[in-house]
Amino acid sequence: MSRATLILLCLAAGLLAGVGVAAVSPQAAGWGIGVAAPVGTLWLNGLQMTVIPLVVTLLITGVVATAEAAQAGRIAGRAIATFLTIVTLTATMAAFVTPVLLHAVPIPRGAAEALKTALAHAAPVGPTPPIGESLAGIVPTNIFAAATNNALLSLILFTLAFAFAMTRIEDAGRAQLLGFFAAIRDAMLILIGWVLWLAPIGVFALAFVVGASAGGSAFGALVHYIVTIASIGFLVMLMAYAMAGLVARVPLARFARALAPAQAVAISTQSSLASLPAMVEGAKTLRVDPATSSLVLPMAVAMFRATQPAMNVAVSLYIADWFGIVPGPAAVVAAMVAAILCSLGSASLPAQITFFASIAPVCVALGVPAAPLGLLIAVETIPDIFRTLGNVSMDLAATATVSRWSGTIDKDIP
Repeated sequence: MSRATLILLCLAAGLLAGVGVAAVSPQAAGWGIGVAAPVGTLWLNGLQMTVIPLVVTLLITGVVATAEAAQAGRIAGRAIATFLTIVTLTATMAAFVTPVLLHAVPIPRGAAEALKTALAHAAPVGPTPPIGESLAGIVPTNIFAAATNNALLSLILFTLAFAFAMTRIEDAGRAQLLGFFAAIRDAMLILIGWVLWLAPIGVFALAFVVGASAGGSAFGALVHYIVTIASIGFLVMLMAYAMAGLVARVPLARFARALAPAQAVAISTQSSLASLPAMVEGAKTLRVDPATSSLVLPMAVAMFRATQPAMNVAVSLYIADWFGIVPGPAAVVAAMVAAILCSLGSASLPAQITFFASIAPVCVALGVPAAPLGLLIAVETIPDIFRTLGNVSMDLAATATVSRWSGTIDKDIP
């Protein structure tokens, strides 16, 4: 049994146990919550303590690798420019579409209130300051204070500037710094792996509290969440078809035929890396020059996840709606920036690690609690299918687009 399946089963078991105990004996449910809540909180704290060092080291190593790749040649530079444009467009799409979806098909209010009560410890980060104050405070006067106060956007921007500064120093110094941060990154990945090894216990405890407090309505609310977030991934996949047809000017029938095998692998494995051989074959069907596809496709798999900023923004906006928080435009823009920047260094990580490490900064930027992520990570298996489908589809569409711009695609074959 895979770890993701085990966590999902523990979620269901915890919810059923909580609902059942509350139905039989409310007093016993209260005792159970008194035991389970500290266990779930302890596990959540273990996840949250890894966020800042992991985000900083991932961003530094990711930006340096991206900058080095961009210097490899014009095609590599065009590929990275294409990737950055795509993630900006997908994040913007999610920022506009998610509130529309939540307005058209709102979260069942009774379930939302019950879930909010069950996660009462997940207090919002705080009210969103006016846009002028947000802009004035975006550059930290004390980077350590920014880390202590969870000013993650300021911390991310400083880290981004520091990473670009690393690319300008001599090779020996850059290699030393890169090795230092890479070692910290690897150690943090091992640590978060240990925390995630305990995920079945932590998720069961959190689910028990939710089930005992919210009742059976928790199941309906989680199904609503899955459908909403998966819809954003599906829209990213549709954007890939639009990009292939309108920008790369590939006939949609040919693009769909070239993409289908990679999509089949993506659904069965939920891995862009496992889908890479099928994407290489798909690039041949699109008549992309092998020299271009052999450069762009591995770059896309290694450093580009088109769905990550979009779906992470959607998750954060969903939590905001769940807790009755209405973020202002400045907070939404900050969340988009955080989502795009966090995606730079986390593309090659397992989904469970990227889920918390890349969404928690977006939640903080939006001013919503990150604690619900400990519960939502258990149902990520289904949205992750759509994440991978969108990623694979955009990888091939981006490759065709870069090939078109570089003049390495056969323009004469219909």
